[in-house]
Amino acid sequence: MSFSRFRIIRQSFDSHALTDVSRSVRDELSARAIASQIPHGARIAIGVGSRGISNLAEIVSATVGYFKQSGLNPFIIPAMGSHGGATPEGQRGVLHHYGISEASVGCPIVSSVDVTPFGTTADGFETWMDAAAAGGDGIFLINRIKWHASFEGPIESGLMKMCGIGLGKVRGAGTYHTYAARSGLGAIVQAVGHHVLASGKVVGGLAIVEDANHATAKVSALFANEIEQREPELLRLARSWMPRIPFDEVDILVIDEIGKEISGTGMDSKVVNRHPHGNVNPWSWAPRIRRIYLRDLSETTAGNANGIGMADVISQRLFDKIDWHATNINGITASNLNVVKTPMRCPDDRSALELLAGSVGRTRVQDVTVVRLRNTLELGRMQATENLLDARQFESGDPFELTFDGSGNLAYF
Repeated sequence: MSFSRFRIIRQSFDSHALTDVSRSVRDELSARAIASQIPHGARIAIGVGSRGISNLAEIVSATVGYFKQSGLNPFIIPAMGSHGGATPEGQRGVLHHYGISEASVGCPIVSSVDVTPFGTTADGFETWMDAAAAGGDGIFLINRIKWHASFEGPIESGLMKMCGIGLGKVRGAGTYHTYAARSGLGAIVQAVGHHVLASGKVVGGLAIVEDANHATAKVSALFANEIEQREPELLRLARSWMPRIPFDEVDILVIDEIGKEISGTGMDSKVVNRHPHGNVNPWSWAPRIRRIYLRDLSETTAGNANGIGMADVISQRLFDKIDWHATNINGITASNLNVVKTPMRCPDDRSALELLAGSVGRTRVQDVTVVRLRNTLELGRMQATENLLDARQFESGDPFELTFDGSGNLAYF
């Protein structure tokens, strides 16, 4: 192959990082006096999800410490739908991957997939609640406010979504996605979230916003009656900081790893411009990506390959690591079979790139444009072919040729 030479390019994003995350969490919770309306000694379930939130262990520990100092008895529940293979052990393991254990945060972790019926929304949607959370005296949620992979709306991924899909465990998540197949997920998130918050069971939540560098930039402690009104404002802030691939069109996008901690769909669909249900380039404001090649799964995803269906080609190495039980459960629960379909696979990176280079409508390989990322969370540093850089100014390294090892594979980025 004779691709154009590559350069490592860097994007500089404004930093909004908090200097001391733990202190910021404690100060915010104390300033809002979140515990002031909760009876002394109450058992508070803290919902923690499965996304790769920066500083998550610190944030959870600081929240647990605040409630304990306020005379309450917190315990953690994994609020993560079907992730972790939809098993108590698997979901406890997901928390452990993030450094969250009973010893590290100082309170019990109650991991179960048991749920209890939680009434019906005004629109007639049946709802479910984690049994341990329902059995406590109140629920406090911790989640990042972020754009969602499969829809756009005033409320996407955050505390409202955790009220339903996270607290509903695999049964609730499956029910809501079934409704969403006809009513749209955005409508379900708002209807179920509103219903759960109106019940009085949720006392509040900690909303986290990250900047383009994936750093914790803002933490907002909200009472339950504030969440539905404040989340759109925080989502607008998160969108304004959203990092992007800085090109209008790319022939081949190479991604070294996907995983559930990176995005609910393994890779951020709004970065790669793929819809989880199969639509190619659905977002008009995002770059047009012709082909996507996935090299591997992240370690933290533990074999869950949700998102492979958005790619055109995957490596045999990735395929061999897939835990099909965890992956299929995720796709079935989300009522989305496309997202776990198996793309074409190649034995090595060289053969994958040869195949893809011949499928993008270029008569010469040196005209093919290529961008390579580690994952869709880390867009500050990437590899790009020089034919993308004409008349564009980037901080970049020296040019280099693409090289493969004796097995035909690239070195990890």
